[in-house]
Amino acid sequence: MKILFTDLDGTLLNNRSAVTPNTKAFLTDFLSQGNRLVFSSGRPLDSIREVKELAGLTQPGILAIANNGSLVYDFDREAPILERTMPFSYVSYLQQAAAELHLHIQTYTRRAVVSHAEDEEIRFYRRRIHLPLLLADDFLSVLTEEPYKMLVIDLHDHDRLLAFCSRIAAWAEGRIQYIFSNEMYLELFAKDAGKGNAVRFVCDYFGVPLSDAYASGDADNDISMLQAAGTGIAMANAAPRVKEAADIVTDLDNDKDGLAECMRRLLA
Repeated sequence: MKILFTDLDGTLLNNRSAVTPNTKAFLTDFLSQGNRLVFSSGRPLDSIREVKELAGLTQPGILAIANNGSLVYDFDREAPILERTMPFSYVSYLQQAAAELHLHIQTYTRRAVVSHAEDEEIRFYRRRIHLPLLLADDFLSVLTEEPYKMLVIDLHDHDRLLAFCSRIAAWAEGRIQYIFSNEMYLELFAKDAGKGNAVRFVCDYFGVPLSDAYASGDADNDISMLQAAGTGIAMANAAPRVKEAADIVTDLDNDKDGLAECMRRLLA
């Protein structure tokens, strides 16, 4: 058995956020041979499920690494097999830190995204992530369970996100990880989460050596995953530092079925 861990946006999905017929044909063939497919994304689970359903991928052997490795979910069992959450005290601290810098920050219930206002950032986010919206000045007033992650967004000035990183750096040490999934999105999640840790967990869970694991991505939050897998694949459209961390760079980008073409070649 082999396992393919793949990021969604900028990797498996084209620029219209869809799985193309060519890529679906590869995935169908890959799964039919008894292999496993793991969608590995910063997205929440319900958003990953939507991608899976729209692509018509109903075969057994599909899992999700959601929220940057904070949740590993087995679609065959319809159940989580790993969960890593953030304590409520961390949520309060990070919400206050973002407010001091006048930055948008959001978190999540199991089914909805939570924001302090229906602002420009949340409207932009929900164009692609189709979750219900809960509004709350104090996130803890609507959270009944510890969340998997938080997300800070600035659509116009990346330096403001860097300032937030500096603001929380000392506090975050030993508590959380923070990493960019693109220039506008700063992901915040538990210190023992992350895509790389989730890759190692899934391989151990199924008794598959890391040498039989392939991981593909395009952004900073994919680097740990590429480094954990036996074969790390950076997309042609990936950031330079992601390409440096990979074993292979695809010839084609995500809009031209670059991952499917590369995997066919590697498995031939």
